[in-house]
Amino acid sequence: MIGIAVLGSTGSIGTSTLDVISQHPDKYRVKALSANTQVTRMAEQCRQFVPDIVVMVNAESAEKLEKLLTNDPLTEHIQVLSGKENLEFIAALEDSDYVMAAIVGAAGLPSSLAAARAGKRVLLANKEALVMSGQLFMQAIKENGAEILPIDSEHNAIFQSMPETFANRSLSELGITKILLTASGGPFRNKALDELQYVTPEQACAHPNWVMGRKISVDSATMMNKGLEVIEASWLFNAKADDIQVVVHPESIIHSMVSYTDGSVIAQLGNPDMRTPIAHAMAWPERIISGVKQLDIFEIGQLNFEKPDFERFPCLRLAYEALKLGGNASTVLNAANEVAVESFLQHKTPFLKIPDIIAHCMENVAFQKTDSLQVVYDSDAIARGCANEFICSHFGV
Repeated sequence: MIGIAVLGSTGSIGTSTLDVISQHPDKYRVKALSANTQVTRMAEQCRQFVPDIVVMVNAESAEKLEKLLTNDPLTEHIQVLSGKENLEFIAALEDSDYVMAAIVGAAGLPSSLAAARAGKRVLLANKEALVMSGQLFMQAIKENGAEILPIDSEHNAIFQSMPETFANRSLSELGITKILLTASGGPFRNKALDELQYVTPEQACAHPNWVMGRKISVDSATMMNKGLEVIEASWLFNAKADDIQVVVHPESIIHSMVSYTDGSVIAQLGNPDMRTPIAHAMAWPERIISGVKQLDIFEIGQLNFEKPDFERFPCLRLAYEALKLGGNASTVLNAANEVAVESFLQHKTPFLKIPDIIAHCMENVAFQKTDSLQVVYDSDAIARGCANEFICSHFGV
């Protein structure tokens, strides 16, 4: 039995992971779960999977969960902990072999790093571990004999399309000319530019192909999500910014491609369902049933491709700029984006001002080399302060 800890188990990636696990009860055993405040859903997961330990980051939520579990003979033995520090504890549990790192945003960085340092197979669904501290994270993977299996459908597709021996080799050595990172284009791909100023959070969260959380849905609408994935791909596959081409593919059937010097382009196709990359990463190098419907290419009929429009999606341009700058630029980009998106979701700032907030922070936060976690955390905090000051001064909130 393979022991697995699912960090962020009540989110969309976490629930999809547990769905795959439920189909293979003889192969996987849930050792630990974590969430922030969703007590009712966590209690349901505890009854179904009976983990050894649960972490609720919010202390009040932990108390509520403990009361629910102690009244049930099936779950009364489950240890309930609270606090961010215990996320790192369960990420490094000795009897967990795999860690699903699915906590959204910068909050997921410490536990993802803890899993890498503990030598786990890290199923990485948290972009920020690489966006904020790519060099430090990849160094921790290498030094501790850990494995990293990407969960983002695009990076997982690239992983499947690369040679098996791609680690520690340049793309040119592998005969690769370009990584083609596909993007759906989100809900506003064809919306008139002058109409974008009136976009509501509800519209931005209505993704045409994928079911995702609110923050990542907004990132998809601005294409910042794709920008973060460009940065992530650069660390995962030892690629420069110019080696990665974003391709708008509205059907979300081809999840990404790799172009080779001999003229070959290898792609991974499948229905847009996160259980496919999750199952792939959990079973690699083998294959297991994911519960996803088989792709019917006749039903799809045709596939379309477009170049991304940087005028429509300035956040994508900013991400490329951050990658080329290096250092703490991508940390600043990510922090400012998180603040800007949250402000938009709270109806405080307009949709079109998200890239303005990010650009302001990239211009005003001092450049530093990210040679320590302290630099990462400091840059993150300074960028958040910068973003909040900009919002306050321009929007009075």
